[in-house]
Amino acid sequence: MVAPAAAALTVRCHDLSCRYASARGVVEALRDVTLTLAPHQFVSLVGPSGCGKSTLLRAVAGLLAPSGGNIVFDGAPDGRSPRGGLVVQENGTFPWMTVRDNVAFGLELAGISRSEREAKADAYLARVGLDAFTAHFPHELSVGMRQRVAIGRAIVADAQLLLMDEPFGALDAQTRWVLQGELLRIWEERRPLVLFVTHDIQEAITLSDRIVVMSGRPGRILDDISVPMPRPRAPRVLPPAALALQDHIWHLLEGEVRRGLAVR
Repeated sequence: MVAPAAAALTVRCHDLSCRYASARGVVEALRDVTLTLAPHQFVSLVGPSGCGKSTLLRAVAGLLAPSGGNIVFDGAPDGRSPRGGLVVQENGTFPWMTVRDNVAFGLELAGISRSEREAKADAYLARVGLDAFTAHFPHELSVGMRQRVAIGRAIVADAQLLLMDEPFGALDAQTRWVLQGELLRIWEERRPLVLFVTHDIQEAITLSDRIVVMSGRPGRILDDISVPMPRPRAPRVLPPAALALQDHIWHLLEGEVRRGLAVR
């Protein structure tokens, strides 16, 4: 039996638009995005480069204010964006902190005692094979090891919301497959709400309960798909149903990608 996260969180984006100024004028990143993220789901955003996936994730994180519309957090203590775990593609660790202190950082912010936060950090590090590296610094680790540390900082804090912006994008295929499995195994213990940005359709199918397909800029939602296959799903050999889903998503995206590349 999976123990769900302590509090159920629902995120509702209503007619969300995001614009920002650039040297060439105003750029419209998102237009009229309406999306509900249900409690305990693993939701992936896929779309062409520059379509606003990361912008949407940052808006949900509270790191930028939308230009239009609003975001409602049902189940958060004050109705605002809860303090969540944010994992980015690279350099998500603090170089001046040891591996243990990096993983325990969110617990320190929450006022957890040193002994308790170090015990939780060490337990996570042992699970992912980094228990021999607790006193090392990030520059002494491989890229894949650093990503395990960054994910651990988000996981051990028991956040209601886990936001991941292409966390495996810089990794080789073999390391990515291993970390995908580790992420799912850890997530299933508590099932926080996850919003996961990826360019990789196969990765989205392997990991997700739902896949939200976005158009080219300005980003709009083309489709919101429930993944019908049970877990676990091997990323190396997709079953026929997954291949059909992959083809469907690519059919939605191909024209958007070609327009972005100005390919005719």
